[in-house]
Amino acid sequence: MKLGFIGAGFVARFQAVAIDQVRGLEIAGILRRRGAESLAGFCRDHDLGEARIYDSVAELAQHVDAIAIYAPNYARVEVMEQIAAAVDAGAKLRGVIVEKPLARNMQEARRLVELARGARLLTAYYENQIFMKAIQSQRKQLQPVARSMGPLALTRSAEEHGGPHEGWFWDPTRQGGGVLLDMGCHSIAVGRHVLTPPEKDPLFLQPLSVTADLGLLKWGQPKWRAKLLAERGVDYGRTPAEDFATGMITYRNPETGQRVKSQFTDSWMFEKQGLRLFMDGMGPGYAFEVNTLVSPLNVFIGDVAAQAIADQESALEKATASRGLLAVQYNEADLYGYTDENADMLRSFSTGRDAMLSWEYGLEIARLVMASYLSAERRQTIDLTDPAVNAALERYVPAIQQGKGAAQLL
Repeated sequence: MKLGFIGAGFVARFQAVAIDQVRGLEIAGILRRRGAESLAGFCRDHDLGEARIYDSVAELAQHVDAIAIYAPNYARVEVMEQIAAAVDAGAKLRGVIVEKPLARNMQEARRLVELARGARLLTAYYENQIFMKAIQSQRKQLQPVARSMGPLALTRSAEEHGGPHEGWFWDPTRQGGGVLLDMGCHSIAVGRHVLTPPEKDPLFLQPLSVTADLGLLKWGQPKWRAKLLAERGVDYGRTPAEDFATGMITYRNPETGQRVKSQFTDSWMFEKQGLRLFMDGMGPGYAFEVNTLVSPLNVFIGDVAAQAIADQESALEKATASRGLLAVQYNEADLYGYTDENADMLRSFSTGRDAMLSWEYGLEIARLVMASYLSAERRQTIDLTDPAVNAALERYVPAIQQGKGAAQLL
């Protein structure tokens, strides 16, 4: 299957590393934008495909089977409109892929779904953490136990690091918020997935309520605001975004009536070895735990040798140190689930069906993220069984996303 990339930044490079581990996929084209030449060179050096650079979405669509949208959040509706127009003009695309989150709010997310379905395209919502081998393995291992003792009742999921790579991620008007939209979508999705019985549809559980709290704990302080303005061009004194988010979502099993809970915590102020994904779950008589900072490989670099290291992130994504005892993950793309989500997309699109996680799934995750913002903004629990609340969420744009978060966060 020939893939086309729209976007050539950090995520696109990570996905290219994952595709190197999936037979049957090649990166055939990349839309010309910043970083495209470098990404194309990487693809060719690793025999990942021809990786030709095209000047327009319409031209790219003529030479690939599926397009992966790795463009920034604020550009996605426009990009998808161009893809739909290319299909209307005769491009023979099978499907489209989008990296989490689907969009900045419900209006944009629903527009993306409508465009994809109107163009009769298969869809894949890339939420890599659900495809982590550790998550899939614990589900398989614990399935007989859950059948005997009862399902998991509580799960906790967290993603934490020191902050994003690109300036637009820090800008709430372009990204759509702060850490809740950027990483909370991961934690909410994986928490729901772990609670869902393995034989059921990913949207099986019924969300009942959301309670969330946000904070600007590090990057709102004067010293760090100045650093952010100087290095990223974003002024958190005027248009801040949250660097900490936590919340609880209650779900109901529609067949048994059992209520289960999923807690999420995410931050851009985590100062340890680097990116940490932490998930655990508890059922009657059993539990599981995942921590990506626990690695089978550790290295030590003393002060006298530290200047020799070329790139601290060669050891671990978002690494903040180049010396001391360092955890090394030698295959992060596979560890975090990128490899398996690409394999799932390939199998699904090749047989004419949506990926395990469709854009409708991404739409539902967007709804839960928006409900979390609304809960924090109103300082109250959001009732997701109330039709009026759900109608309001369709139109809701968080104050933080509008650039009006100072009163809430500072």
